[in-house]
Amino acid sequence: MFRSSIGRKALMAVTGFGLLGYVIVHMIGNLQVYQGPDALNAYAKMLKGMATLLWGARLTLLVLFAAHVYLGVALYRENRAARPIGYVRFQYEQASVATRTMLLSGLVILAFVIFHLLHFTFAAVQPEYAEWKDPAGRPDVYAMVVHGFRNPVITTSYVVAQLFLGLHLYHAVPSMFQSVGLKHPRYNPLIRTLGVVIPLVIVAGNVSMPLSILFGIVGTSVGG
Repeated sequence: MFRSSIGRKALMAVTGFGLLGYVIVHMIGNLQVYQGPDALNAYAKMLKGMATLLWGARLTLLVLFAAHVYLGVALYRENRAARPIGYVRFQYEQASVATRTMLLSGLVILAFVIFHLLHFTFAAVQPEYAEWKDPAGRPDVYAMVVHGFRNPVITTSYVVAQLFLGLHLYHAVPSMFQSVGLKHPRYNPLIRTLGVVIPLVIVAGNVSMPLSILFGIVGTSVGG
């Protein structure tokens, strides 16, 4: 299965489904920033308290992400090799911008994931906030998030990355169904709708948090 183009596309769809599920769950968890510091810090502490489950999830995500990136690059190179000499004149009649920029958007997402891990997981971007504690003695994730997104450069990088994620998902969501043979004339309108709604919801949810903090709608109780 892995040696054939169809098999690689199916595996890419499966890894994509897994990553999409994580993105949605991750967004829902982070939206607790709107409920205040106690909710977000309690959520962060709960995750840290489930170390075995947390590291199992991290390792699974690492495998899914690495496989997805590898398959994406391999399929891109395979498509280019099938047409080693480009057309003298070529016009995109049906392919959308999202389709034509899948590799680019994927690489931007890869760069963002690395930055996101350095920022919040490893506290390498703003190390001064890593040891902060809230009144209950928990890591003050809420304050770290608020101070992080008060920086216009950091917020802009997050917003741009989410726009690329939305562009990537706009093509990827319908393609996932097609790659695993789930597309059918009866369900195609629903699949196309999901291809629009899912990226919009994810982008809106993820972009709203840093922008709400940057413009002082959220996090006004945090000093500094």
